[in-house]
Amino acid sequence: MTKLRQWWQDINASYWFLPALFSVLALFLALGTIYLDRIGWSERLTDLPQIIPARPEGASNMLTVIAGSMIGTAATVFSITIAAVAYASGNYGPRLLTNFMEDRGNQFSLAIFISTFVYAITVLRSVRAEDEAAASIEDAVATSLPGFVPQLSLLVAYALMGLSVAVLVFFLNHIPASIRINTVLKDIGARLIAKVKDRFPDKDSGIEPENRPEGIPIRAHGTGYIQIIDYDALDQIAGDRDCHIVMAVRTGDFVHNEMIIAYWADESDEDAEEECPDGEVRDCFALGSRRTPGQDLQFLIDELVEIGLRALSPGINDPFTAITALHWLGAATAELGGRDLRIRVNGHDDPHEDRVVTLDDDFSHYVRRGFGSIRSGVATNRIAALAMFDALLNARGSLKNESREKILRDEGELLVRQAREHLLGPELETVEARYARFDHAFS
Repeated sequence: MTKLRQWWQDINASYWFLPALFSVLALFLALGTIYLDRIGWSERLTDLPQIIPARPEGASNMLTVIAGSMIGTAATVFSITIAAVAYASGNYGPRLLTNFMEDRGNQFSLAIFISTFVYAITVLRSVRAEDEAAASIEDAVATSLPGFVPQLSLLVAYALMGLSVAVLVFFLNHIPASIRINTVLKDIGARLIAKVKDRFPDKDSGIEPENRPEGIPIRAHGTGYIQIIDYDALDQIAGDRDCHIVMAVRTGDFVHNEMIIAYWADESDEDAEEECPDGEVRDCFALGSRRTPGQDLQFLIDELVEIGLRALSPGINDPFTAITALHWLGAATAELGGRDLRIRVNGHDDPHEDRVVTLDDDFSHYVRRGFGSIRSGVATNRIAALAMFDALLNARGSLKNESREKILRDEGELLVRQAREHLLGPELETVEARYARFDHAFS
C-alpha cells in the first residue's frame, strides 16, 4: 500500500498521466462514435435540416486540419510550460518545480490537445471517399452511401475543437497567473495551513510532545528521502503483536543504509529481538530521491523561507516579496500555535494507548524552522524586519500558552540582536523603536 501511494503521488507530479489517460478515452470515444455512425446514426443526422452533411473530401480536410493544429498546439503548450517552469524554479527556487509539475491546469490543457489529436486521427481513418471500394462485404452492407462519412463523429470532433480553443484561452491566462509571485506564495501558504489543520486537528491542550521509549532498533535498507510513512499499517503491525513502534525519523528526513528509522518496544517478550518484524516495518516507509509536500509539513515551510531569502539576497533585493512570505509564515505559525502538535495515529484520548509513537516536533521547532531560518536575511533589511515583528505579534493572537508566547518573544529578541549587526543610523533606530513596541505588547 505504501508503494502504491508513492506511485500515485509520483504520477500526480508528472505530465504523462493525464495526457495518456485522456488519449485512451479519446480512442474509445472515437471507436464508439464510429460504431454508432455505422449502425445508422449518420443517416439520421443527414435527415435533420439543421445539420448540413459533410462529404468525404470535406470531412477528411476538416479532420486533417484539427489533428495537425492540435499536435502543433500541444507542442507549443508544452514548450511554454517548460519555459514557465524553468523561469519559476530559477527565480523562486528549484524546490518549487514540484508545485508546477502538479498543476492540474497545465496537465489538463496538454491532455485536451493530445486527446483531440488522437480522436481526430482515429476518425480520419474511417472516412471513405465515394470512389473507394469497401474494405469488406460487411462494410459495404453497413453503409448505403457510395462513400462513408461518420457524421456523428465529425460533430464530436468539432465540439472537441471548440473545447480545445476554450482550453487554449484558459491556458494562455493560467500560465502568467500561475508564475506570479503572489499567486505562488498564496498557493504554498494556503496548502501549508490546510495541512496543519489536517495533521493537527485538536486544539492546544498545553501538553508538549513527551519523551519516547526506546527498544530494538530497526534500520533502513535503502537511501533517500522519506516521502511517505504508512502510519495505519504500522499501527496494525504493532496492534497485532501488542507492542509499540517508536519512530526515529519523520517524513522528509534523509536516511541511508543501517540508519535507525524506528524502535521495536516490546517489554513483555524476552525474545522481542527475534520477533521484531523489521521487514514489515521497513515496507511502511517509501523512499525517494526528493522531498515531497504530501506528508512533509516542513517542506512547505522551507519553500516559503527559500523564496523570502532569495528575495532578500543582494542580487534580487525585493523586500516586498519577502514580506508576503513572512505574512504566510505568520499565518501558518498562528495556526500551529493554537493546536496540539502531537500526531495521533488512531485518535485515542490517552496518547499512551497509541501503538505508534511518532517523532513529534514542538512549537519551538516550527518557529525556528520558519522565522528562525529566514531571520538572517530579514535582519539585513529594515522593511522586512518591521514586517517580521508584525507577523510575530499577529501570530500571538491565537496562542493560549504562555510558553509559546515566550518563544515568539524570544524570536523577536533574536531578530533585533541580529539587526544591530547589519543596520546603522536611522534604519536601526526605526527597528529598535518597533522592537520596543513589540516587547511592550508581549509584556
